Amino acid sequence: MRVFLDTNVLASATATRGLCADVLRTAFKFHDIVVSEELLQELRRVLRDKFHAPEDAIAEVVWLLGQDTLAAHSSPLADVPLKDPADIAIVSAAINGGAEVLITGDKEVLALKRAGSLEVISPRQFWDRVRGQ
Repeated sequence: MRVFLDTNVLASATATRGLCADVLRTAFKFHDIVVSEELLQELRRVLRDKFHAPEDAIAEVVWLLGQDTLAAHSSPLADVPLKDPADIAIVSAAINGGAEVLITGDKEVLALKRAGSLEVISPRQFWDRVRGQ
């Protein structure tokens, strides 16, 4: 399955242990991960500003996400009812990259549930699905 992990999921996965880290490991091992430059830029910013991660650690995470992943572009922008332009760019990149699911913890994005053929789910929903629950 092609999956697109939102910035909040990736930041949590790389900065803490827990569900998001498990989701990221599972996605890398069993699925195709779609990323975009907008996602990587936002991840850099969040890891630096919110988690105060060192630059070398951020560079390593971004490098890792560039390996064995599928690149997507946010253009053209999808017509989705979201207020935040960054969220619109993320959803658009997921759609344009052919992702089947967008995994996010963002409540506004989760409220979409679907954008075209893209299903929007939480990390818990993804985890339960891949674990057969």
